Amino acid sequence: MKKLLLITLFFLIFSFSTHADNSYFIDFKKVLNTSKPGAAAQKKLQTKFESETKKFKKLEGDIRKEEAEIISQKKALSTEEYQKKISLLREKVGNLQKNKQTSFNNIAKSRNKARQALLEAINPIIKKYMADNNIRLILDKKNVIMGDETLEITNKIIEVLNKKLPSLKIN
Repeated sequence: MKKLLLITLFFLIFSFSTHADNSYFIDFKKVLNTSKPGAAAQKKLQTKFESETKKFKKLEGDIRKEEAEIISQKKALSTEEYQKKISLLREKVGNLQKNKQTSFNNIAKSRNKARQALLEAINPIIKKYMADNNIRLILDKKNVIMGDETLEITNKIIEVLNKKLPSLKIN
């Protein structure tokens, strides 16, 4: 297993070094976070997340108040009534947790869809940039151990992306 890994690594290094003159790297994370469409999508999703968090905190506070009210009425209520109110409160808590989870899952799905849409928009831009500049290989910066900073094309791709795609539609 180690021999196979070493042989593979050797061939990758050899093939990369023979084509290093037209190999570049890009920081996809930076493109997704700082490009106009990426930053706008993140801001919108962050606002939605904060809004949902605020809404659920208010609902949780309301349920806590209701719980305190039920506990304060424990001696005044019959055992049957008290158990009924506790059951309803538990049901409310369960529904709240389910709704909260669903809401946050929907936000996560929207984030993934926006990310995928942005990546799909970036691909033709990168392909055109590669063809125009005679580039044979572009790597993601997170997979590059060390490289000359002049080989990074992130800012150039962001400029082109900002011109071609000023905004991104989010559900």
